[in-house]
Order: sequence, then structure tokens, then C-alpha cells
Amino acid sequence: GTSQLGTNDDVNHAFSPYNNFYYIPQSELRGRFDMKGPASESYREYPAKATGNNRFDSYPDATDWYETVKLNYGVDYQNGGTCHFDPIPDTWHKMLDILLFWAGKNIDGFRCDMAEMVPVEFWEWVIPQVKAAYPSILFIAEVYNPGEYKNYLFRGKFDYLYDKVGLYDTLRAVTCGQGSATDITRSWQSLGGIETRMLNFLENHDEQRIASDFFAGDPRKAIPALIVSACMNTNPMMIYFGQEFGEPGMDSEGFSGRDGRTTIFDYWSVDTIRRWRNGGKFDGKMLTEKQKYIYDTYQRILTLCNEEKAISQGAFFDLMYANIGGWRFNEHRQYTFLRKYESELLLFVVNFDHLSADLAINIPAHAFSFLQMPQINQYEATDLLSGRKESISLLPYKATNVAVEGYGGKILKIKL
Repeated sequence: GTSQLGTNDDVNHAFSPYNNFYYIPQSELRGRFDMKGPASESYREYPAKATGNNRFDSYPDATDWYETVKLNYGVDYQNGGTCHFDPIPDTWHKMLDILLFWAGKNIDGFRCDMAEMVPVEFWEWVIPQVKAAYPSILFIAEVYNPGEYKNYLFRGKFDYLYDKVGLYDTLRAVTCGQGSATDITRSWQSLGGIETRMLNFLENHDEQRIASDFFAGDPRKAIPALIVSACMNTNPMMIYFGQEFGEPGMDSEGFSGRDGRTTIFDYWSVDTIRRWRNGGKFDGKMLTEKQKYIYDTYQRILTLCNEEKAISQGAFFDLMYANIGGWRFNEHRQYTFLRKYESELLLFVVNFDHLSADLAINIPAHAFSFLQMPQINQYEATDLLSGRKESISLLPYKATNVAVEGYGGKILKIKL
């Protein structure tokens, strides 16, 4: 019983607070790219509409978001971004209707693409109304401007934000040898207390696959980054389909081309997913040994995130400041931290280098007081990744010795 977006628009106005779209009046869409074929011949857009990436003319090119029409939330971009929110724009009501429709399909939540290109006032208005009807539904925002993080979390009412320009960019640089592991500390510290509201990830549809030639070339190289991203806080971790098998994303698909990403523009299938499905059996028997190893590693780490309360609920202590310039610790290629819940302590050590390392890790006195840890010369620790046991010391005046394989890590569990 609702009218479609644009049904009642006055197309003679480039902007009207009552319109659902932005128009280029008296101009037909003339894309500056190959528009040949039956689809283009049957499609006519008059007057042309603004594209999703703010192209306000009728001549988008192949790099514009020409397949996405920009919705009018009441902002007049032609006049310096003047806002018209009184009365509530018609687009707001239609979008509320759309969100409630999908929420009623028992979905888990919404991932809102480029949410910062939509006025925060809209999210502030719409999210509480959706949550009033569906209290458990999640709203995740793709926001790339750190200066807007708190605005979209606290005013806009989002549950989580993409941590792309912070932790993702940092871990990618460290994995590829272009950044220092000390940058990980700076990354979480820059969030100023909202780190539990960030969504961590190492792959998504916008980014190149870890195993692609454009990123690490080998999914094993990112295992240290996976441990850090999944285990350093209580916030969620997103896994992109095929990542858990080491999908390289090196196909030459249609529009996307061979760019290390998995296309979202073309009908396509993914080799690792086909192997895992194995004709619908989902038994993974057709996966290669390397793919099985990556899959087992992901399963082990992600299961620990849910089973170990020190990860899902515990306190976090970054040990890097006490290990800068360590005589047996390379702060640029290794990262270490503690997690603690009640009497359970986890010591995390990851190695971004290809060489194995025998490390001496300093645990400062402040860690013992902050986490209320007893000082003991010898503990029996269990590496949760391998199941092997080893003896370690936890003392503020004596380094803790830990051996870590190249592109590997340890999660040492200690009962205090």
C-alpha cells in the first residue's frame, strides 16, 4: 500500500525536500562508458538522477556509482548542504517502511553502506523506531571518517562501526611488512574508549583478499593479524565468505576484473566455496591441504573467542610499551598483550615475521597491579592453539620466555 520511491517527485526541480531523488532537469542519462547491448537499449533515464557518489550531472563514467541512485534525505547539496528536516522528509518515512519490512523477515541486522553520506539526524530518528519493534536487531555503519565515529555511535544510535581506517589498515600494513606492530597500539588508543563498538575485519567486499597477489599472497601470513583482530577486545569480528579457506580472489570476473577482490557486480562463483560445498555435502573433502589448514586455524581461533571468557568478557592489557627496544623482541614484527577474566589469564604473542623467534617478553609491574596477578616464577601454561603445555614465569623483574613460529602465534592460558 505504499508508493514507490520517486512516484510523487517533481522532476522539474533538481532539489526539493519533498522529492525522493535528486534530478538533473531536462537532461537524459548519458553514461561515458560502454552502454551497448539490449539492457542499455531498454533503459532510459529522463531526467537523469544523481549517482550514489554525488555525481550531479547526467554524464557519469565507469568509475562513478552509476548503478546506485542517490536518495534525497533533505539535504540541498546545490546550496552548500542546506538541510530541510521540517517536516520530516518523505524519504525518511519510506526508508523506515523498508527497514521495518526487512526487519520483519527475521534478519539479524543491517550493514549500512557509507552511512556517513546520510545525515546523522536520519539515523537518530529511524534506528530507535526499528529497535522499538525489533529490540535485538543490529545496525552496523560503514563510516570512514574517525571524526564522525562518536557522532554516528551516540547520536546516530548505531551498534557498531567498521574499523577500516584504523585497525584494518594497520594490520594490513604490518602483515605486508609496510608498517610496525607498534602501530597496533596507536590504532586502538586513537579510538578513545569506543573500541568495544568497532567491527573488526580482515576482508570485506571492498577490500582485496588476503591470499591475493595484491595483499599477502598467502593466507598464512595473516594468521597473526587474525589473532589480534579477533582476540584483543570484546567487540565482534567479521569473516568474509571464503576467507576461512584462504580464497585468493584472483579470478578475472566480468566488470570487476582481476583485482584481488571477489566481484559483487557479476554472476560468479568462488572456487574455495565450491570445494567446501562439494555438491551440497558441505564436507570440505575437496579442499586442498593448505585450505584445510587455514579452515582449521580459523575454526580454532573463532571458537576460542566464544569459549574463553578472558576473550569475550575479560580485561585487556597491551604489553608493547614495556618491550620497545627489547633485546629479544622486535617491536616492529611481534605484538603481545594480556587478557584476564577472574582467575584465568591469557598471554598472547604473535609473530608477523617469516622467521621463528625465541622471545623475551617484559611484563611491567603495572600489569600485575592492574590485572591483580600474583608474581610466580613458574606456571604451567597451555597453548590454546596447539594444545601443548610449557612452563613460563610471570615476574615484573624477569623476562618471560616464549618461542613463536614464523607467521604464527601463541595463546598461553594460565590458571592463577
